[in-house]
Amino acid sequence: MLFCFYLKNHKFAIQYKTMKITILSLSENIYSTNRLIEEAESRGHQVTVVNHTKCSILVGNGSSKVIFEGENILNNADVIIPRIGYSVFKHGVAVVKEFENNGIYTTASSMGIRISQNKVTTLQKLARKDIAIPKTMFSINPDTIDEQIEYIGGAPIIIKLQEGTHGLGVILAESNKSAKSIIDTFISMDTSIMLQEFVKESNGEDIRAIVTGDTIVACMKRIGSKDDFRSNIHRGGSGQRVQLTHKEEEIVLRASKYLDLPVCGVDLIRSKRGSLLIEVNSTPGFQGMEYYTNVNVAEKIIKFIEKEYVSK
Repeated sequence: MLFCFYLKNHKFAIQYKTMKITILSLSENIYSTNRLIEEAESRGHQVTVVNHTKCSILVGNGSSKVIFEGENILNNADVIIPRIGYSVFKHGVAVVKEFENNGIYTTASSMGIRISQNKVTTLQKLARKDIAIPKTMFSINPDTIDEQIEYIGGAPIIIKLQEGTHGLGVILAESNKSAKSIIDTFISMDTSIMLQEFVKESNGEDIRAIVTGDTIVACMKRIGSKDDFRSNIHRGGSGQRVQLTHKEEEIVLRASKYLDLPVCGVDLIRSKRGSLLIEVNSTPGFQGMEYYTNVNVAEKIIKFIEKEYVSK
């Protein structure tokens, strides 16, 4: 089916195919998932929310199935929108991969999701593409902690879990002594961490940009609360609209491209030596973005998918 919108005083119509969209999400009640449902259905699309943790994958005899509630759902979707959180990302990636193998378009590739869920892997890949990042160190050697801290430039330093979201697992060590104690504890617990320079001039602020394809559809500055150096909205921060520089736009779009994440969130901080990429999120929440920027992010994502589906 084709939907047509006629623009006043113009002789042409905007057309797009209606689609069967499957959103892989733990719940339709999550803000971003619910907004995607609203915008997709308002434009005539059929939307199904599938809890990927309840999916089973069957492979063999040259074929595969993704079984959900007793049904093979591989043939029920034209497009999938993965909303895969860290706690279940390994299984979620496997589910996304099966849809990819069957030629179904996804707004985030399985490999892109896998890479972006690990901060070190993300930074390793993007650093090779000459994208500026903060000075970062990762090691599991408890005998060289003093040396590791020195390489970063000394305290204060930021200690991060390699895998985590919403600012969880991010610690500011204000002295070499406290940094050494924290690092030693994590290593003894066999917990994967990374050390990162503390960019004082960022002043507890970062920038989140949301990408669809080759377009940055919304961006905002996230400002941490007075008693927290982290800027995440989930940690009590606030936001405001911000204008990206040409260089920042280039960093954001290149990161999206190199990680094969057509729809994603890219986080930057501003430093004396220029803007630095700190993280890429394959499943960006956008409640704060819509609230603080007044941009209909969900609609932008659905319109992007329509364009990509028509071009297939």
